[in-house]
Amino acid sequence: MILTVTLNAALDITYRVPALTPHASHRVTEVIERPGGKGLNVARVLAALGHDVTVTGFAGGDTGRVLHERLTREPRVTDALVPVDGATRRTLAIVDATTGDTTQLNEPGPAISPAEWAAFQESYEELLRRDAAAVALCGSLPPGVPVGAYATLVRAARAAKVPVLLDTSGEALRRGVAARPDIVKPNADELAELTGSHEPAQATRDARRRGAYAVVASLGADGLRAVTPEGTWQAAPPTRVRGNPTGAGDSAVAGLLSALVEGLPWPRRLARAVALSAATVESPVAGEFAPSTYEDLLARVAVTGEATAA
Repeated sequence: MILTVTLNAALDITYRVPALTPHASHRVTEVIERPGGKGLNVARVLAALGHDVTVTGFAGGDTGRVLHERLTREPRVTDALVPVDGATRRTLAIVDATTGDTTQLNEPGPAISPAEWAAFQESYEELLRRDAAAVALCGSLPPGVPVGAYATLVRAARAAKVPVLLDTSGEALRRGVAARPDIVKPNADELAELTGSHEPAQATRDARRRGAYAVVASLGADGLRAVTPEGTWQAAPPTRVRGNPTGAGDSAVAGLLSALVEGLPWPRRLARAVALSAATVESPVAGEFAPSTYEDLLARVAVTGEATAA
């Protein structure tokens, strides 16, 4: 089983409108509600790839009850969200059908008490012991959770000998990297904030020196760059894709984590992650992809780089 952690889980609501115009009323043509937050998007893609996934994090209030109910409909996904008194947040994505652009509105998460955080840590450590093959720590921290939370969770995974991938930003990323995760996956902006460098080659090397075993940087339309002990590679999609980018990074995380569990070499990990990310952009809803689109892209992803000399 693969474990994904979403401390700031959400109920994702997607509206499609013919065209989004500021200061105007809009007729919504389609509404989609589904469990959301980065780790839940990762779980959905992992399940679509054939992996059994357990999801954990926090859920509370009326929105949390809807989240639990929707998770029962997700095949291969086990719900281990920890109850809290506060209300789970909602995120609203408004998709302009004319341009394909998406406008995102994100509510803050529930305030987490020290007792709720302690209960989560106990549950998380128990899940690690239940034959977890790998764990993904994803997304922002809700109010009340210590800024060093991901560093704590990385250390717990390492103590349990479970490979851990970290995908967050800001101070939580800086502290988490220092705890030595197996993989850290920042985007270009997060990488620059972490290292102070806007040059991807230099920034990925700097990020790895800060503690991560491997750094995989999302470079938008230019794909992924990985700096690892085994070598350095870059993978790019065969064509530039248009659509809804929400969830594309989460699909890349699912690609990396599934390939790690399956024991694939780094070039094939990156190819899978890039193909899944691009296929997700072409899908109107985060965490979904058309298998035929993914397979077509996977066959055409370009991977360059070289292994480290023995």
